[in-house]
Amino acid sequence: MDLIKWKLEFKEGWDVHFKKFDKSIQTKIIKKFEQMKLPLQGRGLHSSRYRIEEVGGYRIAYIEDSALNIKRIHFVGDHKQYEQWYSKLLID
Repeated sequence: MDLIKWKLEFKEGWDVHFKKFDKSIQTKIIKKFEQMKLPLQGRGLHSSRYRIEEVGGYRIAYIEDSALNIKRIHFVGDHKQYEQWYSKLLID
């Protein structure tokens, strides 16, 4: 049985924090992106449609489109940046 891989799409602005991280952190996050292509389920973000992957103290927030097998990356940042991003979601 072949497992169907997910495609990743990156929403505009996803890398606002990522591009400021040092190369070792960026490399760990890129490795997680590769893992995210496998048919594994990330944890849900409370009652929202976002799912979360963790890489050490860093977070990747995305939305799954299971009909198209696409994970849309919306945010990558450290825990503090993630809390600010999530707080803004609650306001919008």
